[in-house]
Parts: sequence; C-alpha cells; structure tokens
Amino acid sequence: TLRQEGGLSGFTRRSESEYDPFGAAHSSTSISAGLGMAVARDLEGKPHNVVAVIGDGAMSAGMAYEAMNNAGAMNSRLIVVLNDNDMSIAPPVGAMSAYLARLISGKAYRSLREIGKHLLHKLPKFFEDSAQKAEEFTRGFWTGGTLFEEMGFFYVGPIDGHNLDHLLPVLKNVRDSETGPILVHVVTQKGKGYPPAEVSADKYHGVVKFDVATGTQTKSKSHAPQYTKVFAESLIKEARKDDKIVAITGAMPSGTGLDLFEKEFPDRMFDVGIAEQHAVTFAAGL
Repeated sequence: TLRQEGGLSGFTRRSESEYDPFGAAHSSTSISAGLGMAVARDLEGKPHNVVAVIGDGAMSAGMAYEAMNNAGAMNSRLIVVLNDNDMSIAPPVGAMSAYLARLISGKAYRSLREIGKHLLHKLPKFFEDSAQKAEEFTRGFWTGGTLFEEMGFFYVGPIDGHNLDHLLPVLKNVRDSETGPILVHVVTQKGKGYPPAEVSADKYHGVVKFDVATGTQTKSKSHAPQYTKVFAESLIKEARKDDKIVAITGAMPSGTGLDLFEKEFPDRMFDVGIAEQHAVTFAAGL
C-alpha cells in the first residue's frame, strides 16, 4: 500500500503513527527539525534528549549543513546519528575505532575536556586557540570527522552499526552527556540480514510488491507507457536537435528517466545530489 490512496506514507507522518514525531515529505530535514525540537525543549526547561537520524545520501543536501551550522553556533544539546550505509564518508576501522569512540564519548573524557577549556579560558587567547586546535586535530586524526568538528559538533565514530557491543556503550555515553551538539557516525550495510537486499541494495531502496522468500519483485502490468520513459524519450529527441539542451536531477536519475538521457548524452547530464535549491540556481546559471 506504500504511496497508494489510503496506504502507507513514504515518509514520516504524525497522523499515521505516534512514533512519527515530525511530518516530512523529503529527505535531509531531520537535523533542522531536531534542532527546533531541542530549542523548544530548552525554552520549556525540560531535560529529555533529541536525536536526529540522517543517512549519508541525505547529507549531500545543503539543508543538512545549514542546520548543522546553526546547531553548532547555538551549542544546543542535540544528538545526530549519521547512518552511513554506502561508506561514502568513511569506512569502519574495527575494534580500535570502537574503543576510541567509546573513550571520547565517555563522561570522564568529556569532563576532563571541559575542565581543560575552563582553565585555558584564563590564559591569553592565543594559548586557548592553539590548545583547542591541537586537541581537535589529534582527535580528528584518529577518528576523522574534522568537517563536523569545524561546524561545532563533537564527532564520535566511525562505529560498526551492526555490532551492538560497540554501538550501545557509545549511545549510552552520548545520551548521558550534558553538552552538545554531538554527531555519532555509524557505518551499516544497506539490506543487512536480508540476502536479496544485501546483493542488490539499489533495487531495494524503494520497492514494489515482492516475494519475501525469494526477493523477486513483481510490477503490475500496464498497457499505458510509463510517464518517465515518455519524458526521457521526448527529451532525448529534442536534445538530438539542439545541443544546448541539458538535463539536471537532484539524485533521481532513474526516478525521472534521466538515466536514459545520460546514456546518450553523458556530458550534458548533471546529477547535483539532493540539493534542489542548488539545482534550480545552477540551471539559471547555465
């Protein structure tokens, strides 16, 4: 029933489930929404945690970085879990990574860090700035995450998201932290635990009806041509006549039929990632 009349929504919907805290219709919104919830919590004087989960694909959108920039500047107590299932940001590095993540997310390290910052604050600003850069560089060298640190987040990871012995202690540490914001980088495998999806993760990103036992997907037959194919073929036809025609998509080449356009005109097809605002302005510049 996904995306059918009366069926399940393709995104979180508050009217559909009490476990959907925010109504969305697009990716990359979780950090912005989470920051709003965190600020509302602080204004009301409440103590609970706010956790925003975002995928590595969604992190290609400018909105995610706008929200992180704002969260870092406000120093809000917000926990962001980055689910990296494409290894597009950093690969897992095993037990040492898990140990370091647990160590730096722990209360002892965080408390010592705060004491150090308090003492350095009494010294000339040059010493304070130099010590902060040295600490960030050292931690960034061993764990990665320098970009997130520069945006004001305390970076923890990467951690194997399928190893609960590694993951749970870190989540408990960041849960009990009294400062923020914190970004926990978790590396997972898309489709983990379901062999057909592990083999063909791209085909199971969004699925039609399928046989659970075999994983075979079945599409309902239709005599009418698909809109995306008609659109692609028409665009290709026009592009053959006019070399100034280009195609731009926001990380949806197959969903819009532009993968067909790309096969014939690879130099005139631009996938700008999940960044529609940039796509429109990029098109205006073109």
